[in-house]
Amino acid sequence: MKTIYKKTVKVAALLTLTLIMAMPAKAQLSDNYYANMDWQMNFPVGNHFAEDGSGWGMNFEAGYYLTENASLGLFMAYHSNHEYVGRATLPIGDGASLTTDQQHTLFQMPFGVAGRYTFTRESIFQPYVSLKVGPQFARLTSDFSAYQTRDNTWGFYFSPEIGMNIYPWVYGPGIHVAAYYSYGTNKGDVLTYSVSGLSNFGLRIGVAF
Repeated sequence: MKTIYKKTVKVAALLTLTLIMAMPAKAQLSDNYYANMDWQMNFPVGNHFAEDGSGWGMNFEAGYYLTENASLGLFMAYHSNHEYVGRATLPIGDGASLTTDQQHTLFQMPFGVAGRYTFTRESIFQPYVSLKVGPQFARLTSDFSAYQTRDNTWGFYFSPEIGMNIYPWVYGPGIHVAAYYSYGTNKGDVLTYSVSGLSNFGLRIGVAF
């Protein structure tokens, strides 16, 4: 798992660097549009199902400036977090029990509307604050022995974010960095585990157009 993770990080970093250096485009799509494509690190908080941080995710966002500083756009992101659970005996109903170890996976895919306020658009460094809201699909999965059990859920998602677009060159795309908190109202049950609400902290780095 660690080897796959390291290779994923290297591929994402190489892809981001290649896009930044190779694309002969204007720093922004136009005077009124923007777009970001990111690799992200995600750290779940308090769900007691899969709380290990991971870099198995991406974020996509594009928007239009309604005023000099305020924009409205659309976003879609996805992430998978994993956690190994050691061998234990679990009651499964009707007096039966199951003794096994497990591999838990939490997959989250929010999408919807993003509102952003950029403090300045005339500088190399363009800091902003934003709020993303919309539906979120989540899947809780437990793999054990040769079996799998899962629960698919839907909830409402909101996510405040602080970030910055950096345009160090006159031509070509820039760099995007951001930190976020997110919460989804998703609820689900897998074996003896119950989740009510999904909280996350995370970091993003990618390409700004």
